[in-house]
Amino acid sequence: MSVAPADTEVAHAEGVRRLLASYRAVPATESVRLAKPTSNLFRTRTKTRVRGLDTSGLTGVITVDAQARTAEVAGMCTYEDVVAATLPAGLAPLVVPQLKTITLGGAVTGLGIESTSFRNGLPHESVLEMDILTGAGEVLTVSPTENADLFRAFPNSYGTLGYAVRLRIDLEPVKPFVALRHLRFHSLSDLVTMMGRIVQTGRLDGVAIDYLDGVVFSAEESYLCVGVQTDTPGAVSDYTGQQIYYRSIQHDDGLTEDRLTIHDYLWRWDTDWFWCSKPFGAQDRRLRRIWPKRYRTSSFYSTLMKYEQRFRIGDRIEKLGGRPPRERVVQDVEVPLARCAEYLDWFLATVPITPIWLCPLRLRAASSGAAGSSDGWPLYPIKPNQTYVNLGFWATVPIGRHEGETNRLIERRVTDVDGHKSLYSDSYYSREEFDELYGGDSYRAVKTKYDPDSRLLDLYAKAVQRR
Repeated sequence: MSVAPADTEVAHAEGVRRLLASYRAVPATESVRLAKPTSNLFRTRTKTRVRGLDTSGLTGVITVDAQARTAEVAGMCTYEDVVAATLPAGLAPLVVPQLKTITLGGAVTGLGIESTSFRNGLPHESVLEMDILTGAGEVLTVSPTENADLFRAFPNSYGTLGYAVRLRIDLEPVKPFVALRHLRFHSLSDLVTMMGRIVQTGRLDGVAIDYLDGVVFSAEESYLCVGVQTDTPGAVSDYTGQQIYYRSIQHDDGLTEDRLTIHDYLWRWDTDWFWCSKPFGAQDRRLRRIWPKRYRTSSFYSTLMKYEQRFRIGDRIEKLGGRPPRERVVQDVEVPLARCAEYLDWFLATVPITPIWLCPLRLRAASSGAAGSSDGWPLYPIKPNQTYVNLGFWATVPIGRHEGETNRLIERRVTDVDGHKSLYSDSYYSREEFDELYGGDSYRAVKTKYDPDSRLLDLYAKAVQRR
């Protein structure tokens, strides 16, 4: 299968030309930024009057090679568009992050995760090569053997080492349906034990598992969601309408079963932005009946969130009720499996946020052909041959005595249990802590080499200082 290679390659070349022209138009005294219509970052940033780089021509799928099981895509191509191009060939990216508007370039430079991560690692591990626009204004091809230092340092650099212009990624075969089992646990330690067993063996009750994630509603109510691909036809559930996926998981005891098309499984979390559509009223039965289906999507909720942040709507509502403002806690952390129950116990006792999303992951073994894994990923140095669990929690809490008090508590506790925190949201580390946790020495060496005039922002300035 090929996706009009002649036309798409010409369009991509024109997109690169426009990108470079916009780069040259940025004054030498100003930092270079992207102009993106959507973003999955949840930290405020300093406003600038300098126009961002033109990425409008870098949004498409270039080719899909069904025989080689690879896809070549532009850096601003969304996973929604990639999946639309690959599913007809019975293929999908090895990891498909949960939200349709996440771009491949964004998932690699900012990290991504999903329910295949227990067997396929993180999105950047299935990248075979990339073209990157560096701070020096050059478009360089990087791979495990070409400009390998930039290739390895690019994940978790958040655009401070360059921007992905083109990526070639591995794909894997998928079947048309996913059979789901939702296992209820009354003990977090029991859930973590079972999760570890499935990750270690790749099986449950003798059946090979394709997808694994989970949800914690309380210390006494948690679930593992286990998925198996299947060709068997039959009735499927639809969570793009009145039914809400995360509510379908809940039951009193034992397990429940469900089925989705592979397409709807990949986007099961997007319709209600996990559970974060609730504050907007989208889960109210009366309002949901008249809420247009095209607006039940993460991209629309994200737009509403931007307006909320801009006009401080939430704080105004709290003030009208005689209450203080609330602190936003929107975070994903990676905790070693062996410390996961301990961290969850602490979190539930300390932070008034539920539900919590769980997603286990392991870096891909070098012997599996994972690009660059034998040399590690210095800006997000989680250990090989060790299982971690991503914990996602997204809500607000009562404001503390100091700015970011709850976020700071979370950061410190993550470090105490030898975990890591994603940098897409608010961070409060000192420069010294940040360098120790996120490969400071390696980062500076690559930064000096590929961005000698510091045209791109520094990672600490961007992630912590919110520039």
